[in-house]
Amino acid sequence: MASDLDFSPPEVPEPTFLENLLRYGLFLGAIFQLICVLAIIVPVPKSYEAEAEPSEPRSAEGTRKSKATAPSASKRPKKETKKKR
Repeated sequence: MASDLDFSPPEVPEPTFLENLLRYGLFLGAIFQLICVLAIIVPVPKSYEAEAEPSEPRSAEGTRKSKATAPSASKRPKKETKKKR
C-alpha cells in the first residue's frame, strides 16, 4: 500500500530568462518603492542644512533685494474696469 503512493517532487520546468528578468525586476522595483517611502517618512537631519547655509555667505543687500522683489513679482496690478450690466 505504501508503494502505491508517489512522493516524488512534481516536475517543474526551469524558469526562462524572461521569467527570471521579470522576477528580479519586480524585486528591485519593490525595494526601490520601499526606499522612496522611507525617504518620505524619515526626516532629514537639520544639522546638514545648517552646515550648508554658512558656506554660502550672503550680503545684506542681496537679501534685501530678494525680499523686495519677491512680493512685487507675485502680485499683479489690478485692472480697473467698470462692470458691464
